[in-house]
Amino acid sequence: MRRLMFLALAIAAPACAETYELKVTPQTVVWGHYDATEKPVLTVRSGDTVVIHTLLTNSPTGLAKAGVAADAIEPELRAVFDGVPASARGPGGHILTGPVAIAGAEPGDTLEVRIVKIDLAIPYAYNAFRYGAGFLTDDFPYSQMKIVPLDAKRMVGTFGPGIEVPLAPFFGSMGVAPPPAFGRYDSAPPTINGGNMDDKALVAGTTLFLPVHAAGALFQVGDGHAAQGNGEVDITALETSLVGTFQFILHKHGEGHEVAPYPRAETPTAYIAMGFDDDLSSATRKALRNMVDFLVAAKGMTRDDAYMLISVAGDVEVTELVDRNKGVHVVVPKALFKRR
Repeated sequence: MRRLMFLALAIAAPACAETYELKVTPQTVVWGHYDATEKPVLTVRSGDTVVIHTLLTNSPTGLAKAGVAADAIEPELRAVFDGVPASARGPGGHILTGPVAIAGAEPGDTLEVRIVKIDLAIPYAYNAFRYGAGFLTDDFPYSQMKIVPLDAKRMVGTFGPGIEVPLAPFFGSMGVAPPPAFGRYDSAPPTINGGNMDDKALVAGTTLFLPVHAAGALFQVGDGHAAQGNGEVDITALETSLVGTFQFILHKHGEGHEVAPYPRAETPTAYIAMGFDDDLSSATRKALRNMVDFLVAAKGMTRDDAYMLISVAGDVEVTELVDRNKGVHVVVPKALFKRR
């Protein structure tokens, strides 16, 4: 009966695939962690699409103090704060919708997540910093929050007089359950399951590849960002609530899709390999090795040539600096590879 509450929409699609809608309730969120023992709130098959509603990472009280009108605070956010017990929260602070299980997914498989569409859910976002977090925390030993109005028609945020930020919505956190040995893993530092990657390249039209570590994969998503700069230096982006449309494709181990030790992504124009570590140099090495492995497996290159190609035509970018594990991604343009 519980599952029936969440299957609000089921529409036939080509190849017998279905589309579901997963809304936010106290029963459909995981607060602050990824965990292989979490029970799925929805189970779908490979090829199915799910429209997933998410909430920003803040409290009704915090938004009100920053000047958000009471009627502009989402009822779903109030319901989650009132309905999720303290024992189910933490150790992180992100409110993540899910988990969504993919039938037949097993450790060693790869989950392909096609980000079909991302919509703004509310007409505002916030940016905030506090002492003890952010890259320049000693320079700013206090707390500050700014509410930024969002114009969905023009796709800009009004940061201040004469300053407009172009919007490029993406989810800061998208991931699957980590290995069971991780237990209740903090939602803040990204790792081998994805999670809080804060990678601004993961917009609509991008495909994310995640290694499966637990039965069902157990996908979760949240931490919506209307826009972000690489590094996310003060620890927040333009934080907002989003609605994402995702199609899930399961690749079974041994069926020609190599399992990556870290998440990878593919945009219409580039391949992206990621690495995460508390040490920025170590994160960079992981991302570089991830890309070398991809070029060898997918493009038939030697390791030597792959390494050299990254140096002459790839870009190494810092995704985020502020979530304990730093994020680095390596970008290689697809245009380098000419079809014969």
